[in-house]
Amino acid sequence: MKKLLFIVFLLGSVNSYSQDYRITYLKSSNGTLVEGQDPILVYTLDEVTIITNQSSVNRKGFAPNEYTRIDHRDNSFIQSAALSIYRVIATRDTVSLAKQTFELLPDTKKILGYKCKKAKTIVNSNTIELWYTDDLKVKGAPTILGQNLGLVLQMVRNGNFEITATKIEKNIPYMVEPTSVEVVDALTYKDIIWKSRFTTINVFKDQIINFSGESKSNDTILRFASGTIAVRKIKIPEIKVGSQIFADVTEQSNGDAYDRTGSFFIIPINKAQSFLDGLKNGAKTLPIYTNGNGKEYQGVVATENYNPVVELMRFYTPFGVKQYNNLQLKDKTWADNVLYRQDISDLRGLLSNQEVWIGIFVGNYDKGGHKVSANITIHDEEESKAVPTQVVPLFCTNNIMEMAGQEYGTMFSSDKGLEVTFKLDKPIKNCRLRYITTGHGGWENGDEFVPKKNSIFLDGKETYSFTPWRTDCGSYRLSNPASGNFPNGLSSSDYSRANWCPGTTTNPIYIDLGNLEAGTHSIQIKIPQGLSEGDSFSSWNVSGVLIGE
Repeated sequence: MKKLLFIVFLLGSVNSYSQDYRITYLKSSNGTLVEGQDPILVYTLDEVTIITNQSSVNRKGFAPNEYTRIDHRDNSFIQSAALSIYRVIATRDTVSLAKQTFELLPDTKKILGYKCKKAKTIVNSNTIELWYTDDLKVKGAPTILGQNLGLVLQMVRNGNFEITATKIEKNIPYMVEPTSVEVVDALTYKDIIWKSRFTTINVFKDQIINFSGESKSNDTILRFASGTIAVRKIKIPEIKVGSQIFADVTEQSNGDAYDRTGSFFIIPINKAQSFLDGLKNGAKTLPIYTNGNGKEYQGVVATENYNPVVELMRFYTPFGVKQYNNLQLKDKTWADNVLYRQDISDLRGLLSNQEVWIGIFVGNYDKGGHKVSANITIHDEEESKAVPTQVVPLFCTNNIMEMAGQEYGTMFSSDKGLEVTFKLDKPIKNCRLRYITTGHGGWENGDEFVPKKNSIFLDGKETYSFTPWRTDCGSYRLSNPASGNFPNGLSSSDYSRANWCPGTTTNPIYIDLGNLEAGTHSIQIKIPQGLSEGDSFSSWNVSGVLIGE
């Protein structure tokens, strides 16, 4: 890696000067100081300003300590960031300061005893007011903005967020230890700094999910169901209560032209049997659920010795994105891939400080299939009043082992529908059912295209009902190059569906169940599943976990 040694020299050369001033700045929001903040320190010379933003060590071990050195002689600045004790990056900018424009206003006020004048500018629709003084005969500001106005003692964004000078000290030396740094361009610098603020767990990278007898496992990734499922074990660090957790999946067609069911899921292994056993030994080895309609459903409900998979994200592939972008239509610029991103913070209890089996599935019968990448990101919150929650897996009728013989979710043809009995060792407060539901049956009278009421019963009493339906599918046409076009001017991907669209996620519904006492309870799902026609049949993919304090 090339080293930007001259930056180190310029920063280090500050040691040979006696600093004119050191200004301490603090942030406040709506008149209240931001809790737990580290001050911004600005050092001023006649021709040089240095801004330091030294953050506290965070969960990842080291937060980026940023340094900015502004040279007022040529309006250039150098930014550097210590990502760890071993790695420093830096970039140089020679144009941004010269491009800044301000409206100079007649308003004045005193800050720390100095007379300040007012300037205003707009940045990305944000109105920024800067109060600056000429009394000290130096230039500087707590950010890059306004460096040439004078000494900025206060910045106000949109009238409610302030960075204000709280102390001005004279002749405070500023020491920088010489070190070598990596040269990066400005965009790369910003990207590295942004990504250093949260933890990224890479689960799958350009993973092929296809249907082929040639699909093989390797040392880290296990392949099942003729390659339509990939599974690996991941170590998740401790996640603070109240942190935000996101799952993201990126998908491209690698040959398959159709809209397919996808699932990014966890395999609980805290009981004697798990879904992983079924993947290894066959769907028929999983616990069987029956409801009197004559069919057997493998591994769909929790039992005393088994937990079903927990879906982090249910997603649907579009029609052939990337692979079929050569199909040209006027005024259509096809997307290159589809990004699905969803908040999964409520599943923290299944992730934090654990080794977990995580899998991804895309149903297809194509040798090329799909190419997917998947990540989990963890974002700490500085202050949170959240309380820990317990997650209880209950059911999942999404037949993730579809290509290995797992039965479709057709149990709703019976009046009993789906019912699961579970036992709580302790009471749980403020319970919610995290419920994902989608209807399938891709012909005119199939449940994919016919709205159907979902009714949820707790301990035999109906607690919630709704009709899941998506009417916005036409919004995603540019992700569906291979979607069929019909004589009425619509494409297949435009049609409304039973809670899903080609190229989108299906969001969970949260159903309040109140406080549940210790003991045995039951959850029942009823849906008026449509009748079969010839070889065509309807089914419902529903999954649910109980979340409570």
